[in-house]
Amino acid sequence: MDAIKTSEYARALLSSHGPRAEAEAARKMNDCESAGKADEAEDWRKIRQAISELRGPPQS
Repeated sequence: MDAIKTSEYARALLSSHGPRAEAEAARKMNDCESAGKADEAEDWRKIRQAISELRGPPQS
């Protein structure tokens, strides 16, 4: 998956799931790993990272 698609998926997931988006991406990544779909798991890892970057650092 290219960087543009990764960013689009991350924004869509963040928009639809809000603060739970990163956890949802992690769940999908783990599901893919369990199913032996390494390429898809890597895509979800990148999406999770993009969500983290979009959210920024934690606020205190």
